[in-house]
Amino acid sequence: MHELSIALSIVEMAEEEAAARQARIRAVHLKLGRLSGVVKDALLASYDMAAAGTALEGSRLVIEEVPIVGYCAKCQARRGVDGVQWFLCPRCGSPISEILEGKELQVRALEIAE
Repeated sequence: MHELSIALSIVEMAEEEAAARQARIRAVHLKLGRLSGVVKDALLASYDMAAAGTALEGSRLVIEEVPIVGYCAKCQARRGVDGVQWFLCPRCGSPISEILEGKELQVRALEIAE
């Protein structure tokens, strides 16, 4: 379960920021794309385990799920993609030539209690 190693990295990064600011972290806000390869529920459970016994114990992991957005060369437009098996433009049915969003795994913000 690689979600635990990801959660440990998130906690470590947030702990460093908390120590630098001499503050307590209340929440970590994360963007998680559908194509990131990370299972949201497993990451949430892993975060609680990773934060136990650290300065982040009791903090929340807030996950913003990012849908898949691709570029259709035929339509020359950004298009949302419904499934993860077929990357086809929902308007014209052409293959999506580039994935623009949906691969994110990014810490966006820390809620700090000073």
